[in-house]
Parts: sequence; C-alpha cells; structure tokens
Amino acid sequence: MLSSHLRRVLVNRSYIAFNRHASSYSAALEAANKLVNPQPKKIINDPFALVSEEMKSMVKSIGALIGSGHPTLNRVASYYFEAKGKNVRPLIVLLVSKSLAEIPIEERTRIAINSSDINDQEEFKGVSSAMSFAGADPEHSITPLRILYGINPKMILNPLSKPFEQSVDVKRLDEENGILPRQRRLAEITEIIHTSSLLHDDVIDIADSRRGRPSGNIAFTNKMSILAGDFLLARASVALSRLRNNEVTELMSTAIANLVEGEFMQLKNTVLQPHLNEIDNAGETKRIPEPTGRVPLKVPEYTLQQPVSISHEENVSAAFEYYLHKTYLKTASLMSKSARSAAVLSGCNDELIDHCYNFGRNLGLCFQIVDDMLDYTTNEEILGKPAGADLKLGLATAPVLYAWQIKPEIGPLIARKFSEPGDIEIARAAVVEADGVSKTKKLAEKYRDAALEHLRCLPESDSRSALEFLANAVVTRSK
Repeated sequence: MLSSHLRRVLVNRSYIAFNRHASSYSAALEAANKLVNPQPKKIINDPFALVSEEMKSMVKSIGALIGSGHPTLNRVASYYFEAKGKNVRPLIVLLVSKSLAEIPIEERTRIAINSSDINDQEEFKGVSSAMSFAGADPEHSITPLRILYGINPKMILNPLSKPFEQSVDVKRLDEENGILPRQRRLAEITEIIHTSSLLHDDVIDIADSRRGRPSGNIAFTNKMSILAGDFLLARASVALSRLRNNEVTELMSTAIANLVEGEFMQLKNTVLQPHLNEIDNAGETKRIPEPTGRVPLKVPEYTLQQPVSISHEENVSAAFEYYLHKTYLKTASLMSKSARSAAVLSGCNDELIDHCYNFGRNLGLCFQIVDDMLDYTTNEEILGKPAGADLKLGLATAPVLYAWQIKPEIGPLIARKFSEPGDIEIARAAVVEADGVSKTKKLAEKYRDAALEHLRCLPESDSRSALEFLANAVVTRSK
C-alpha cells in the first residue's frame, strides 16, 4: 500500500504532466483556430486617409514643379490643379509604395534604395543680377534648370525664385510610412502627366467643361491649352530625369508616348475601317500627305486588307480587341507603369514588380471601362464633364460594341462614327435593348478581379486593404 506522501507526489506529477499536455493541446488548438478562423482584417473605407498628409503636400509640391516665369503660362498650367480631381493615379503610387515598405529593407536588394532627399541636388544658379532678361545669355532660359522650383515673376533681375523648402512634416512622414522621397515625387510627376493629357484631350474633344467648371480650351484658348499641356510634359520630363533611375525614366516616358498612340488609335473605331487619308479639320476636309520614302519607317498595319471574308462574331471580337488596346494606351499605361516605377524604386524583386504592373494595368482598364459606362448612365452635373459625349464624338466604346454584338445593323453606324441624323438615337436604343451597360459593368468587374488577384501578392497591410477598397470603389463610382 502506497504511503500518503507517495500518493501526493504521484498525483502532483500526473497533474503537471496533464497540464503540460493540456497546455500544448490548447496552444495547438488556438493556433489551428486562427488558421481556420483568421482575425478579421481592418476595414479601410477611405484609401486617402492613409496618405492624406502626402496628398495634401502633393498640391503644394506640384505648384513648385510647374512654376514658370510667364504669368499667363503659370495661370493656364495650374488651372486644372485648382479644382479637386479624383487623384487616383498618385494615390495608387503612394499606396503601392507604402505597401512595399512592409517588406524588410534587407530583402529589397534589386537596386540600391535611394532614400536621400531630391532637394539635396545641386541647382542651377542663373545669370548674374547685373543682367536683365534681354541681356542674358540666350542659352539660359528664364526657366531654371532646376525644374523642381519655378520662377518668381516679381524677381526681374534674378529670375530664379528661392528653392521650395520641403516641410519638416513631410520628411517626418516619409520616415514614418516608408514612402521614399523619389516615390513621392513620382506620384507628383504622374499627376502632372495626367493633367497635361486632360488639357490636350479637351481641345481634341471640343469639351466645354472639366471638373465642374469651364474646360481649359474654353477658359483660355485651344492654343494656350495645347502649349500649357506641352509645358507640363516638359516639366514632368525634367523632374523625372532627376529621379536618377533609367528604368523609371524609360517606363514613364513610354507612358507619355502611349497617351499619344492611344489618341491616334481613337481616330477610328475598328480594324476594318480603311486607313485615314483624310482629316476633318473644323468642317474642312484635309488630305494626309503621302510619305516620300526618305524616312525608312515600317508602319504597323492596323487595317485588314479588303476584300476580307470575316464573320460578324470575328468582326466584333476584333473591334473589342482594338478598343481594349486603345484603352490600355490612353488610360491603363500610365497607371500600370507608374505603379511599376514605384515598385522599382522600392528595390523589391522582379516578381513583385510584375504584380504591381499587372495590378495597375487591370485597374486602369477597369477604370476606363467604367468611365465609358458612366457616359451612358450619369448626367453632366454629377460627372463634372459632358455626359453622352462618346457617341457625339463618334467613339464606339464597350456599351455600343455589345449592342453591335446583338444587332449587326449597328455596324455601319460605327463605321461612319454616328455622323448621320438619327444615328446617335438608334445607337442609344440599341445599347438599352442589348443590355450593353450591364455587360460593360461585368467586363469592368472582370478586370477589377484580375487587379485584386495581383494585388494580393503584395504583403498584407492597411495600404493593401486600401488599394483593395479603391479597386472595388472604381466599379461602383458614379463619377
């Protein structure tokens, strides 16, 4: 028979062993429960909230980037920045940058990460104060070589204004949120490029409003709008070169070229339309000069040679492919290449860089497809620009292409760009009958889903959640 002392020892040992096993089991059970039932992610309802201070400072920084010594040019170049826009493009750049900052810096070794302030670079000092504008060396522009800061028009003898001092708050924010100074500058450059395209587009489209007020071509003139857009591109290009990254410079420069290529693609609606050899210029028909052959350029063929035996389904499919190609060039290229550039500057690996590019590409396509849908569903007051403009401009976007898919008789209207009386009304009725708007929304959702798939390859963070919210909001927006 066991003594009472020995029994107590054995009971205590059994209790300890049981507790040890129970504790291990509880820990395992808790871990398994977390895997099966993960903690709910923080819901982000306002993507701007995470980078609100950066977005506020962006407007001030852009003002410094685009300054000119000419007061009228200053006025036109800054006109569209005065009204509140969507700011989707710089927001994407900042949130992608912030998301990638979650990766430990020792794992971001693709390039040497440059976290120094751009403002530390040597600046052009200008001509001596003894020289007037008229007597200055003609090689010295009234615009400083240091493109980051504009000219103060009041400084007649010394045309260079003092450098724009970056606030301590912005420097602190950069350190806290992981956004590099060059990524912040990239966001500003992206918005400048986009705004320059708006100035040009409004002239091309003969628009009369933008962001709830008269468009640049109406408030000023066509000539001033075009020149101001060119000036913004020049400012963006020099600021871009100061990032000192050849890969980013090439990406963003290509995005600028893509904007122009997309605009030329928009001159016709399908690959079956003949080459443009005539231009309608304010009601006057001008013939395009034939090439002399002195410039040995191989011109890509965007027109199928006639006669071509092609089914209606193949015709519509080719038109959709043409439409999506144009949409990429005009909208998605800048979004995708700025997102990719932000990833390049972060120093992350090639796989993540590709995911950032594909996120921007698919979100950009989704964004423009929704824009094309809103042209049929939203009024001008909500949209902040002319509604129902696409058909008036002769553009065949997704809603009317879906209508053509069901109603082949819409094809001739598309070919003549809805130019005959009654064409626009017939096309609108066909879009309703074919449920073109709903189908367009589903197409946008397809690209939204593809964007989210690539986004989820980034580290989980509040910034990634904000980008997810943004991607979903693009589909449900009303303007």
